Amino acid sequence: MRPLLRLLISMLPISVMANPPPHSWQSLPPIPDPIGFAAPFAGTHNKVLIVAGGANFPEKSPWQGGTKIWHDRAFILEKPDAQWRTDFHLPRPLAYGVSISTPRGIVCIGGSDDQQHFRDVFLLQWLDGKLLTQPLPSLPQTCANACGAAIGNTLFVAGGQTTPASTSALHTFWSLDLTSPNPTWQTLEPWPGPARILATAAAHEGFFYLFSGADLTPGPDGKAQRTWLNDAYRYHPDQGWKKLSALPRPAVAAPSPAPLLNPTSIAVLGGDDGAQLHVAPTAHQGFPKTPLVYDIPTNLWREAPALPFSLVTTTVVTWQNLFVIPGGEAKPGIRSTEVWSLPLSQP
Repeated sequence: MRPLLRLLISMLPISVMANPPPHSWQSLPPIPDPIGFAAPFAGTHNKVLIVAGGANFPEKSPWQGGTKIWHDRAFILEKPDAQWRTDFHLPRPLAYGVSISTPRGIVCIGGSDDQQHFRDVFLLQWLDGKLLTQPLPSLPQTCANACGAAIGNTLFVAGGQTTPASTSALHTFWSLDLTSPNPTWQTLEPWPGPARILATAAAHEGFFYLFSGADLTPGPDGKAQRTWLNDAYRYHPDQGWKKLSALPRPAVAAPSPAPLLNPTSIAVLGGDDGAQLHVAPTAHQGFPKTPLVYDIPTNLWREAPALPFSLVTTTVVTWQNLFVIPGGEAKPGIRSTEVWSLPLSQP
């Protein structure tokens, strides 16, 4: 049976498939780091998979007083059965930005280091065995923890926050036409719902989708506290925004952009539902493994059989006829070196 068909059958509701067949997710060579990274830039250019930057706690976990460290290391995988190439670097340590793969390279948008958030946007390119960067127009303001996707040659970025100490999320929606003679970020009408960070984006047939995320408000201690969201919206440049059916649960920081399982289904792969917010870090059971599948024609959601992983703050990359999930955060403060792949069709 073709892998994608097998996956789609396995995504049928449990009431229909009492004994669904095994998932088709397969592991690729792990990222060559002892710990792994949360929120690296990831994408593909000139047939290679690139994972660059990210943040982790290399010495001690955060509840033991460990310090989060941002990284500039970059890794190249030329084939799914190859070994990662190392010794590449970003211009500076960076994480928590938006990655969008384009024919010109991976567009890396915003992000942060241990001191600040950035407006910078640049292309990450693999040319003649070298990892190169090329500047693009900067965002209208500093931004990290946003989400984004491309419709054709136009990039869209939604939400985020301006500084590490921000107690409010951005209610902003920006676009950049890469084919414009003088490309400039445009400020568009935002979605008709709360501001948010760590939402999940998707793009399909000219529409941009925005799922879940978390709003920010000042807490009693003056620091940001999160409100978990499960709302959903769709945008078309000619039609504006439309509110969609809400997700069955929040899915904060799910791998983004959400992959298309078929021409009518978008899968939000896990995400943080906030159910363990007050659980001791050592007792945390990991994030939900249940995908939430949105059916576009019916505007309905359903749950699908569990994934073999539960990773957040990571990117979905389409590469070598695969969906790829490279690393991310397995539990609060705990990173993963795992790289998971799903075949799109028979090789």
